[in-house]
Amino acid sequence: MKQTIVLRTEQDTIDLAAYIAPLLAPGDILCLSGDLGSGKTFFTKALGRNLHITEEIDSPSFVLLKEYYSGKYPFYHLDLYRLKHEEELLDLGILDMIDSGITVIEWPELAKNILPYQGFDLDFMFDGTHREVTITPPARVEDSFAP
Repeated sequence: MKQTIVLRTEQDTIDLAAYIAPLLAPGDILCLSGDLGSGKTFFTKALGRNLHITEEIDSPSFVLLKEYYSGKYPFYHLDLYRLKHEEELLDLGILDMIDSGITVIEWPELAKNILPYQGFDLDFMFDGTHREVTITPPARVEDSFAP
Protein backbone atom coordinates (compact mmCIF):
# COMPACT_ATOMS: atom_id res chain seq x y z
CA MET A 1 0.00 0.00 0.00
CA LYS A 2 1.52 3.31 -1.08
CA GLN A 3 1.82 6.14 1.40
CA THR A 4 2.76 9.74 0.70
CA ILE A 5 4.52 11.63 3.45
CA VAL A 6 5.21 15.37 3.46
CA LEU A 7 8.79 16.11 4.48
CA ARG A 8 8.62 19.62 5.91
CA THR A 9 12.14 19.64 7.37
CA GLU A 10 15.40 17.75 7.08
CA GLN A 11 14.53 16.23 10.45
CA ASP A 12 11.42 14.66 8.89
CA THR A 13 13.68 12.88 6.38
CA ILE A 14 16.04 11.80 9.16
CA ASP A 15 13.06 10.49 11.15
CA LEU A 16 11.80 8.54 8.14
CA ALA A 17 15.21 6.89 7.73
CA ALA A 18 15.23 6.07 11.46
CA TYR A 19 11.80 4.45 11.10
CA ILE A 20 12.79 2.34 8.08
CA ALA A 21 16.26 1.24 9.26
CA PRO A 22 15.09 -1.32 11.88
CA LEU A 23 12.76 -2.89 9.30
CA LEU A 24 15.69 -3.81 7.06
CA ALA A 25 17.57 -7.08 6.81
CA PRO A 26 20.36 -8.34 4.55
CA GLY A 27 19.09 -8.67 1.02
CA ASP A 28 16.74 -5.70 1.24
CA ILE A 29 16.79 -3.21 -1.60
CA LEU A 30 15.58 0.39 -1.47
CA CYS A 31 14.89 1.99 -4.86
CA LEU A 32 15.00 5.79 -4.66
CA SER A 33 13.48 7.76 -7.54
CA GLY A 34 13.10 11.49 -7.96
CA ASP A 35 14.63 14.49 -9.64
CA LEU A 36 18.05 15.92 -8.80
CA GLY A 37 17.89 17.67 -5.43
CA SER A 38 14.75 15.86 -4.26
CA GLY A 39 16.41 14.29 -1.19
CA LYS A 40 17.57 10.83 -2.29
CA THR A 41 21.19 11.13 -1.15
CA PHE A 42 20.23 12.99 2.04
CA PHE A 43 17.88 10.14 2.93
CA THR A 44 20.60 7.58 2.13
CA LYS A 45 23.06 9.33 4.45
CA ALA A 46 20.48 9.34 7.26
CA LEU A 47 19.66 5.68 6.64
CA GLY A 48 23.35 4.76 6.76
CA ARG A 49 23.79 6.55 10.08
CA ASN A 50 20.82 4.61 11.46
CA LEU A 51 22.47 1.38 10.31
CA HIS A 52 25.63 2.44 12.21
CA ILE A 53 27.75 3.23 9.14
CA THR A 54 30.67 5.29 10.44
CA GLU A 55 32.17 6.31 7.09
CA GLU A 56 30.99 9.45 5.35
CA ILE A 57 28.35 8.46 2.80
CA ASP A 58 28.39 10.51 -0.35
CA SER A 59 26.93 10.20 -3.81
CA PRO A 60 28.41 7.48 -5.99
CA SER A 61 27.48 9.43 -9.14
CA PHE A 62 30.83 9.04 -10.87
CA VAL A 63 31.89 5.64 -9.52
CA LEU A 64 28.37 4.11 -9.69
CA LEU A 65 28.78 2.00 -6.53
CA LYS A 66 30.13 2.66 -3.05
CA GLU A 67 30.41 -0.03 -0.41
CA TYR A 68 30.46 0.50 3.36
CA TYR A 69 31.27 -2.22 5.89
CA SER A 70 31.39 -0.45 9.27
CA GLY A 71 27.73 -0.87 10.17
CA LYS A 72 25.36 -3.56 11.26
CA TYR A 73 25.31 -4.97 7.70
CA PRO A 74 27.24 -4.26 4.53
CA PHE A 75 25.70 -1.17 2.90
CA TYR A 76 25.77 -0.75 -0.88
CA HIS A 77 24.91 2.61 -2.46
CA LEU A 78 24.41 2.74 -6.21
CA ASP A 79 23.67 5.66 -8.49
CA LEU A 80 22.54 4.44 -11.91
CA TYR A 81 21.93 7.87 -13.45
CA ARG A 82 24.71 7.47 -16.03
CA LEU A 83 23.98 3.88 -17.05
CA LYS A 84 22.18 3.24 -20.31
CA HIS A 85 21.94 -0.58 -20.52
CA GLU A 86 21.08 -3.39 -18.09
CA GLU A 87 24.31 -5.15 -19.05
CA GLU A 88 26.30 -2.29 -17.49
CA LEU A 89 24.52 -2.92 -14.21
CA LEU A 90 25.16 -6.65 -14.39
CA ASP A 91 28.87 -5.91 -14.96
CA LEU A 92 28.96 -4.20 -11.54
CA GLY A 93 28.21 -7.57 -9.96
CA ILE A 94 25.29 -6.18 -7.96
CA LEU A 95 23.29 -9.40 -8.13
CA ASP A 96 26.19 -11.22 -6.45
CA MET A 97 26.37 -8.85 -3.49
CA ILE A 98 22.83 -7.73 -2.66
CA ASP A 99 21.96 -10.74 -0.52
CA SER A 100 24.74 -9.92 1.96
CA GLY A 101 23.69 -6.39 2.89
CA ILE A 102 21.35 -3.45 2.48
CA THR A 103 21.31 -1.96 -1.02
CA VAL A 104 20.16 1.58 -1.87
CA ILE A 105 19.76 2.37 -5.56
CA GLU A 106 19.30 5.93 -6.78
CA TRP A 107 17.84 6.24 -10.29
CA PRO A 108 16.72 2.57 -10.21
CA GLU A 109 14.60 2.50 -13.36
CA LEU A 110 17.20 0.53 -15.33
CA ALA A 111 17.50 -2.07 -12.54
CA LYS A 112 13.81 -2.75 -11.90
CA ASN A 113 13.59 -5.53 -14.49
CA ILE A 114 16.59 -7.45 -13.18
CA LEU A 115 16.23 -7.09 -9.42
CA PRO A 116 15.38 -10.44 -7.83
CA TYR A 117 12.39 -9.20 -5.79
CA GLN A 118 10.46 -6.20 -4.65
CA GLY A 119 11.96 -3.98 -1.97
CA PHE A 120 11.09 -0.52 -0.71
CA ASP A 121 10.26 2.00 -3.45
CA LEU A 122 10.66 5.63 -2.40
CA ASP A 123 9.71 8.31 -4.92
CA PHE A 124 10.98 11.72 -3.78
CA MET A 125 9.45 14.95 -5.06
CA PHE A 126 10.54 18.55 -4.55
CA ASP A 127 8.88 21.39 -6.41
CA GLY A 128 11.07 24.15 -4.98
CA THR A 129 8.87 24.84 -1.99
CA HIS A 130 7.47 21.52 -0.83
CA ARG A 131 9.04 18.09 -0.49
CA GLU A 132 7.34 14.73 -0.18
CA VAL A 133 8.03 11.05 -0.65
CA THR A 134 5.70 8.31 -1.80
CA ILE A 135 6.67 4.98 -0.28
CA THR A 136 5.69 1.51 -1.42
CA PRO A 137 6.91 -0.95 1.20
CA PRO A 138 7.66 -4.58 0.39
CA ALA A 139 4.88 -7.08 1.04
CA ARG A 140 6.61 -8.50 4.13
CA VAL A 141 6.19 -5.19 6.04
CA GLU A 142 3.20 -3.70 4.22
CA ASP A 143 0.63 -4.49 6.94
CA SER A 144 2.73 -2.98 9.73
CA PHE A 145 4.22 -0.03 7.82
CA ALA A 146 2.89 3.23 9.23
CA PRO A 147 5.53 5.97 9.49
